[in-house]
Amino acid sequence: MADSGFLQQHWDEITTLTLEHLWLTGAAMLIATAIAIPLGILLARRRGLSRPVLGIVNTLQTIPSLAMFGFLLPLPFLGERAARIAIVALVAYALLPIVRNTYAGITGVDATVMDVAEAVGMTSWQRLMKVELPLAMPFILAGLRTATVTCVGIATIAAAVGAGGLGEFIFRGVASVDNRLVLAGAIPAALLALGADGLLGLLEWKLRVPGTRRP
Repeated sequence: MADSGFLQQHWDEITTLTLEHLWLTGAAMLIATAIAIPLGILLARRRGLSRPVLGIVNTLQTIPSLAMFGFLLPLPFLGERAARIAIVALVAYALLPIVRNTYAGITGVDATVMDVAEAVGMTSWQRLMKVELPLAMPFILAGLRTATVTCVGIATIAAAVGAGGLGEFIFRGVASVDNRLVLAGAIPAALLALGADGLLGLLEWKLRVPGTRRP
């Protein structure tokens, strides 16, 4: 009964913070996808750039999340709004799996397939859109799945800079030693991560080309 009363008391707040969490994650993923997929394609075209660029985005992944938020606080036009800080940090963490998998997917297309596409007169753009990206899509979606789950988890830290999200419950619960508050933030965040992973996994399975290897 106590748990039922707790949920009734905090249901509106749980809903609001869940929507904030979704907004932060969704905005970050849209921006990261818009940056990372073209970047992965560029690296596949100019492979000499792949090592330094992948090294940079890999380094971003190694920065602890709280430290990342701290680094961004003093920056102009970011520190004024906590949501901007959170989204930029989440984008930084989402880049690596999407860039890496896009690069791996494009470079992994069979050379024979590319030769056939060129032989039938396809332009470079047509080969990209009609051959390379469809064949690389399972890899790209696998990267998106990893990035989305990562973002959902790290978005809980956004509450530390006042950006909202389900992390507010977690931080309040830790501060007041109230496990109910911690679970009120952790359980919906875990469900969001599992739901996003499941939906993207289903999409990946539907788009998988027969005979392609699993990323």
